[in-house]
Amino acid sequence: MPRVMTTRQLARENRRYASTGGVSECNSGQGFRPAFRDSATGVLYLSRSQNGSLAPFHCLDGLPTELVEARDPTGRVVAVKPTIEAGFERNGRFYTRAEAAAVVSQES
Repeated sequence: MPRVMTTRQLARENRRYASTGGVSECNSGQGFRPAFRDSATGVLYLSRSQNGSLAPFHCLDGLPTELVEARDPTGRVVAVKPTIEAGFERNGRFYTRAEAAAVVSQES
């Protein structure tokens, strides 16, 4: 069974893809926007901050309530459904972190 997506998982992924197109700071110049995809429904969600504005990095706080599994004592989202995957959107298509890293590497 897949694990829920957590803020800790996002941090691990950022470390794994550091200095590659698999992180926002290295791919935003090529039109990638941080996003999440629900593998159960195929729905893509752009990363948003708590106030609903687009976030420049992966932020769980802006995901719809029905995806939230856990919040911290201050109300911040710390875990979402296990079917949620972090990645990127570009031109209406979802890219996994690995796919985005490969595209950025090829385009550089």
